[in-house]
Amino acid sequence: MHGTPHIVSDVMTQTVVSVGRRAPFKEVVRLMRDWRVSALPVVEGEGRVVGVVSEADLLRKEEFRDGDPDEHTRLPGDAGLAKAGAVTAEQLMTSPALTTRANATLAEAARIMARAKVKRLPVVDELGLLQGVVSRADLLKVFLRGDEEIAEEVRREVVSYLFPLPSSALRVDVHEGVVKLAGRIRDTSLVPVAARLIRAIEGVVDVEFELTAGRPEEARGAGRP
Repeated sequence: MHGTPHIVSDVMTQTVVSVGRRAPFKEVVRLMRDWRVSALPVVEGEGRVVGVVSEADLLRKEEFRDGDPDEHTRLPGDAGLAKAGAVTAEQLMTSPALTTRANATLAEAARIMARAKVKRLPVVDELGLLQGVVSRADLLKVFLRGDEEIAEEVRREVVSYLFPLPSSALRVDVHEGVVKLAGRIRDTSLVPVAARLIRAIEGVVDVEFELTAGRPEEARGAGRP
């Protein structure tokens, strides 16, 4: 198997807006509006990521508008009310920030987003310095791969690897990302393995099989007298 999965650096946005710890509340709001993003990395020094401010953090102020966000009256541990009284990025941010690396696979980044229920991740280097941002929309770019490109990878990386038969013995068709394998194979026990490998190919939506057991020459000679 020689396929190389896409990594975060292939799809991330490199031109990134960030804020410092002391950035005022309204500046954070303006930057999100102007850059059309739902979260901003908070950095210090040469660009080390120390936190993230999201729309949800900002909305705490509206959520508790009828309450009392004063730090002297809120209950200990009431993070939501604390953020409602925030006036700087440092007071608003979630820290430490969830981040990913440029060489992480898209699957790894997707798992972090799913588990943390976030829409964007700062991309940092080994020193924690900001390199870019990857979003859910970026991760979905792999599903824009063409059907023929996917089919060629399935033939090269799965079919030739698991089913080294004449090319006419097994047909690979892809439509809107759904892969269909049809034909005759000797070892049907390899079908679950093939399904797992095909689903791991970027851009694949699903996989279907129309396979029968037997030697490929049987299929070619079935109509002979």
